Order: sequence, then structure tokens, then C-alpha cells
Amino acid sequence: QVQLVQSGGGLVQAGGSLRLSCAGYGLSVSNNAVAWFRQTPGKVREFVGRIDRNGDFADYADAVKGRFTVSRDNGKNMVYLQMNNLKPEDTAIYYCAGSIYNGRDPGKYVHWGQGTQVTISS
Repeated sequence: QVQLVQSGGGLVQAGGSLRLSCAGYGLSVSNNAVAWFRQTPGKVREFVGRIDRNGDFADYADAVKGRFTVSRDNGKNMVYLQMNNLKPEDTAIYYCAGSIYNGRDPGKYVHWGQGTQVTISS
């Protein structure tokens, strides 16, 4: 079964840090660009950041630029989202997604993680 499995997340205070992980099962992460998205109730899924297959290029939403970092370890079949200086407005369910597509459109990503809740208290 091809799937992405997420771990990490939780509740932290504003200014704190969290790291989310995204592991490929039955899926070679190295063959996919991987992006992170987030969603809050009643809103569309929002692009957060992405990384290309080799880890040579990363791209971020303006809202998280300078605070979040996407990285990957193809040897471990893992992709990470390091989130620093977290703000209450970062509270959302976070999803990783993989595809040969490398862009910001969630509709073009094929494989999705199950989502993980991130809650930032003020």
C-alpha cells in the first residue's frame, strides 16, 4: 500500500518550535517532490512549503518564510517540516503530499499524509 505517514505535531506555546515528519511507505520519497499544506476549519488547504526531489530547491509561503524549513533525507525515505517561532495563526492541521509535480497546487499532488494537528497557544 502506497502511503505517506506523518508524525510530530502537538501543542506548543507561541515562540516555540515543532518538527513534523513525513515517511514514505510503498513509496519512494526520492522520486517525488514533497509539499506541506495546512488547513483550518472552513478554509481551503493552504500551501506552506515544498522541496524538490533532490533537496536542491525549496519554496515557502510568505507567511512562514524565515520560520519554517522543509528538508529531506532520501536515504531514510523521510521529509521534514521544521517550524520555529510559531505563532497562534500557525494553528492548523498540517499535511504532507508527494507527486512528480513540483508546485503549490494541492490538486496536483497524488499522495497525501493523514494530517497532524498543530496548535499554538498565545
